[in-house]
Amino acid sequence: MPEINVIEVKEPWHRAGVYYVRTEGMVKGFDIPMNVEFADDDDTKEYSLLLIDGFPTATCRVRLLDAQTGKIERVCVLESERGKDIGKRLITETERRLKERGVKKIVIYSRDAVVGFYEKLGYAADWSNTKDGFFKEVYTEKVL
Repeated sequence: MPEINVIEVKEPWHRAGVYYVRTEGMVKGFDIPMNVEFADDDDTKEYSLLLIDGFPTATCRVRLLDAQTGKIERVCVLESERGKDIGKRLITETERRLKERGVKKIVIYSRDAVVGFYEKLGYAADWSNTKDGFFKEVYTEKVL
């Protein structure tokens, strides 16, 4: 049985893992230019990183919009691990950490193709609140 850990990114090697997953999953997987995928990254951004046997496999960025509202963004799972509940584990562990910080609601803009994944995790989609970019993104939220 593989060892799965979700960690809060604090060390330089953690951030390297985040960038690896995003480069493989988003830049190579969806042809998003690197200057677009990493345009707003800096050392102040918070991330969760999921490791399988120590290998970076999934990641998401975390922001506090206010004292009670968190936002999960830049969710990415390596293509080889999709459909294996890795994303579910990443999101639920990130939710748990946010809840410990006093967050009562989490928002996620989901690619329209995977809204059902978030709905299964208890997120409500608002199809009238969308954004266009490389994907059509749909606003979802969950009250903890």
